[in-house]
Amino acid sequence: MSEYVFVTTVDKLPDPGKEVFEVSGHIVALFHVSGTFYCLEDTCTHDNGPLADGKLDGYSIACTRHGAKFDIRTGKNLCLPATSPTRVHEVKEEEGKVYIRINED
Repeated sequence: MSEYVFVTTVDKLPDPGKEVFEVSGHIVALFHVSGTFYCLEDTCTHDNGPLADGKLDGYSIACTRHGAKFDIRTGKNLCLPATSPTRVHEVKEEEGKVYIRINED
């Protein structure tokens, strides 16, 4: 598994909010919801569209292309047309800084 990589500070990402980063060659979406940070691969498993472009509604993000929804906490697909989850990455917050570690599994 890769190392944690600094991506932003807590005060730069509103709550609720989302932002896209490149970490260790992966394009990821970082979400800030109810005081907690979550990170997903920024890819809809239906057609590889960018998830972070979609509407964040509570703990779900909807792909703008065909409406597939994913739980930002688990990566689980919540409705068709996506039939498989998207990859979740680890996030940690230390002293106001946010770090992401890519999950290669």
